[in-house]
Amino acid sequence: MEQVAPPLASTKPKRRRLSMAQQDGMLGYFLVAPVVICLLILVVYPFFFAIWISFTDRMIGQGGRFIGLANYVYLFNWIDFQATVRNTIVLVVSLQSMKLLLGLGIALLLNQEIRGRQTWRSLILIPWAMPAFVAFITWKLLFYPQGGAFNYILLKTGLAATHVEFLSSKALAMPSVITASFWRGFPFWVISFLAALQNVPQELYEAAAIDGAGPWQRFRNVTVPSIRHVVLVVVLLSTIWTTNSFEAVWLMTQGGPSNATMTFPVLAYFGLQNLRIAEAASVSVSMLPIFGFLAFIVAKLLQED
Repeated sequence: MEQVAPPLASTKPKRRRLSMAQQDGMLGYFLVAPVVICLLILVVYPFFFAIWISFTDRMIGQGGRFIGLANYVYLFNWIDFQATVRNTIVLVVSLQSMKLLLGLGIALLLNQEIRGRQTWRSLILIPWAMPAFVAFITWKLLFYPQGGAFNYILLKTGLAATHVEFLSSKALAMPSVITASFWRGFPFWVISFLAALQNVPQELYEAAAIDGAGPWQRFRNVTVPSIRHVVLVVVLLSTIWTTNSFEAVWLMTQGGPSNATMTFPVLAYFGLQNLRIAEAASVSVSMLPIFGFLAFIVAKLLQED
């Protein structure tokens, strides 16, 4: 009887089947990949490209060569840049102080049981909801020496003998920009603080009142610690937005008169207008260490109990 040879074992490796967890992981990577690619193209690449350009002498339409820190040495010895640093510090410190004090005060008021509270909460958002272009053009018209509302009031009440050049005076241009920027930006602080206040447990206030704490003690020992994290985040975000704000200065003064209101975005824009892209990039990149330091300080404060 003829014997049949046993079948040869298959030499093809068996395909390993992925577990459900591995399949879910691969699906997650697949879904996130478009977002990561967009971030790399639209955020990461321009960010590092701007840093690289700041170390060259590149101009628009021309290639550049690597010159190291020459652009930054020029900036720190440039009178316009020095004025920009001073103006930005004045603008940021003034605005943040005013917004913090008035924003917290209004938020505390709107958090009380007052008549028409919902209406006031809605009205407070009007400056923030208004387009920046419309808001700052309106304020520019109010500050006009001829026909402006403020000059009209000053002349009619006898507080001024002649027209006041709000936006053409070195002494009044920055306060005018600060006033308009404050009006436009403080609702963000009010709404943020109001949301934080509404999350403070009322039991803490009741316990403090039972222990004999007055209004100031309750504010200092209950309110402030409870909303501290929100305050820090709002201060950081608003500082970055204010430093990078372009519309207010450009629409009202364009950095004048005599650089009295010049800020980083406007100075960088003038560099682009003059085709000096490397100079404009170095102006913008010079702000990164400041923002990084502020973010580090806020992150450390947020980790504290």
